[in-house]
Amino acid sequence: MAKLSQDDLLAQFEEMTLIELSEFVKAFEEKFDVTAAAAVAVAGPGAPAAVEAAEEQDEFDVILTGAGEKKIQVIKVVRELTSLGLKEAKDLVDGTPKPVLEKVAKEAAEKAAESLKAAGASVEVK
Repeated sequence: MAKLSQDDLLAQFEEMTLIELSEFVKAFEEKFDVTAAAAVAVAGPGAPAAVEAAEEQDEFDVILTGAGEKKIQVIKVVRELTSLGLKEAKDLVDGTPKPVLEKVAKEAAEKAAESLKAAGASVEVK
């Protein structure tokens, strides 16, 4: 197999869905025994203040708990909020309760929840 350039690899990744990319990262981590997680800074003597600041929640998950009567509209909204394809979005809606967005800012979570509720879905923000 010919060696792919960095641009070729990026072009391939652009065509992947988030689910496919997530599965690739897991396979890559297993194959090469590495972790793709970001490095975490170690807290020094001022740790108590840092811990208190970290306790405030700044990342939220938007969880779809039910599709309601307008399932097709909910699937459309899920596709708009994520980069999922039609089949993946339908599977997500069919498999409720499932997270639609994870670790997003409060404003983005509230906006996504409003969009889903407007389409007839029931949603939780955690």
